[in-house]
Amino acid sequence: MKSQRTRGYGTERELVRKLWKMGFAAIRGPASGAKVKRGVYPDVVAIRSGLVLVFEVKYRKKIETIYLPRNQVEKMLEFARRAGGIALIAIKISELHDWRIVPVEKLELVGDKFRISRRVIEESPRLDEYISSMIMRTLDEYLEHPYDAHLNNKQHSEN
Repeated sequence: MKSQRTRGYGTERELVRKLWKMGFAAIRGPASGAKVKRGVYPDVVAIRSGLVLVFEVKYRKKIETIYLPRNQVEKMLEFARRAGGIALIAIKISELHDWRIVPVEKLELVGDKFRISRRVIEESPRLDEYISSMIMRTLDEYLEHPYDAHLNNKQHSEN
């Protein structure tokens, strides 16, 4: 039987491989899973054509409510802010053989933890759906305002 930590590493590596196949440059955070107090490291970071996705990765056998430590989410948000990225929770659901992507805006603060309810997970898009929608959104923005999109990408590369 795999330890929870080993399963976490494997799940993170699986997400990196999936994102890589979808055309992203993706990497697992250097201290992912470690109890680093001062570090601000997400589990996975993926970049494609200026789109930066910052993930906290979770594994569950079935869909159930998940609680995340507040400081863990806040560190991910800080990393995403500095990178100009989007903070997300990626949840591998074993019984579905699939991933669900939960934007941090869907998390609910309860005391010193953030909660992702079962309902929120059920209503969240699959990984492929989320990535497709993000790529189409950036393409639509470019087609509507090609000069502005070029400037935004140039600004991101200069920072």
